[in-house]
Amino acid sequence: MPVMPRRKRKQFYVRRKVCRFCVDQALPIDYKDANTLRQFVTERGKIIPRRISGNCARHQRRVTRAIKQARLMALMPYVPTLPIS
Repeated sequence: MPVMPRRKRKQFYVRRKVCRFCVDQALPIDYKDANTLRQFVTERGKIIPRRISGNCARHQRRVTRAIKQARLMALMPYVPTLPIS
């Protein structure tokens, strides 16, 4: 049986994500700012991981702590609200 040559795959460039809190030092991570924290939570209420959000480890820990604190203070929901059928 003859061996078929493999196709060459296109190389694609993955742009490195930059931590938005490192870039803009004036942007605070505060549990009272629910609108900023919502960007780091999925529709199902899960905290977005660091590899997807692009945060550095230091700021990801602070964002996670702020989200948990906002949930405890009832500024953010633990679970998504379901539509009433």
